[in-house]
Amino acid sequence: MIHLVEIDEGNWRIPLKVAKEQESYVAADTTILARAYAYRNSGSCALFIYDDETPVGMVLYHHEDSLGTYVFSELLIDEKYQRKGYGRAATRLILNRMKEDGKYNKVILCYIEGNEAAKKLYESFGFIETGRDEDEIIMELAL
Repeated sequence: MIHLVEIDEGNWRIPLKVAKEQESYVAADTTILARAYAYRNSGSCALFIYDDETPVGMVLYHHEDSLGTYVFSELLIDEKYQRKGYGRAATRLILNRMKEDGKYNKVILCYIEGNEAAKKLYESFGFIETGRDEDEIIMELAL
């Protein structure tokens, strides 16, 4: 069963990585942890994605009070577990957490142009493109 586990001082060293050809699209696990720390005052939430007892990925989101939105900042599925539905399941869990939290009624995210898997995933949840920033595609979803 897919579930989320808070990243903390007891588990943060779990190594996860994407395939070499995906490294330009997805932040490294250590970068995700650094971002979680950087956004700690903005309600950052860094979580591992587990399939039963196996860590298969990690996610990060935070609040952006100035925009009145959640920012779905990172989604990483380890190269060994890709194309098995974990990204879809984790996205569903994260969006449900945001809805339950209820602080905002909007989510924004961005992905790197050329990452067709990310584009397809996010569009399947109803995210729509709202802008671009250099090579990043900005998307938005009303909760």
